[in-house]
Amino acid sequence: MTNKQPESLILEVKALTRRFGGLVAVNNVSFMVNKYEIFGLIGPNGAGKTTLFNLITGLIPCSSGQLLYQGREISQLRPHKIAGLGIARTFQNIRLFGELSALENVIIARHLHIKSGMLAGVLGIPPSPQEEHKSRQKALELLALVGLGDRTDEKARNFAYGEQRRLEIARALALEPQILLLDEPAAGMNPNEKQQLSVFIRNLRDRFNLTIILIEHHVPLVMGLCDRIAVLDFGQLIALGEPSVVRGDPAVIEAYLGNE
Repeated sequence: MTNKQPESLILEVKALTRRFGGLVAVNNVSFMVNKYEIFGLIGPNGAGKTTLFNLITGLIPCSSGQLLYQGREISQLRPHKIAGLGIARTFQNIRLFGELSALENVIIARHLHIKSGMLAGVLGIPPSPQEEHKSRQKALELLALVGLGDRTDEKARNFAYGEQRRLEIARALALEPQILLLDEPAAGMNPNEKQQLSVFIRNLRDRFNLTIILIEHHVPLVMGLCDRIAVLDFGQLIALGEPSVVRGDPAVIEAYLGNE
């Protein structure tokens, strides 16, 4: 548990629902996330976890309900507006620009914070040299942070799977978020890599004063890493609380954890 005090609300999900025709992918889900928490989202395949991430980041609109970020309604905002406010994410299926270098992938995300005027953008005038230099330096720092500082000029498609995951995290951090959403960050990793990832995520939280929300199927990682956990099943929230409480919840055991 983080020792940052006092706890304060940063994200509130209120009766959020998303329908796709007759399918209710997210069904009247409500929870709150505090600043600096590492908050886990677990549940069986098809439970609605990634749909919930898509709602929070504006990729799809909600059918009903509200999303409040630092008290502000964001339910109807476009993805770039939500990112600009301080909510960044990675994807279950990695979405990098494969033909661009690692450095270019991260610099692209930095452009949200380049302050050149709107007129300059409309006219195609590049950002000032000072802004370009600042963006490049920040991108280099982030690549070094995720262990890719010696491969900045390599194309993203040439990176191994785990390295692409780290590059995607660097790109998300370039948005200077307050909330970082990680969609299955440990997918495809061996046990040693998962342990390293757990330490890495904690360090990210502490270094950047982040709130982190993650979807993850590897239950031991979630239980050891997260301050609190929400469990979805068929789009509904069936449990919410600290890992020790969620682990013993009969509904969670039946729906997801089994009798191990």
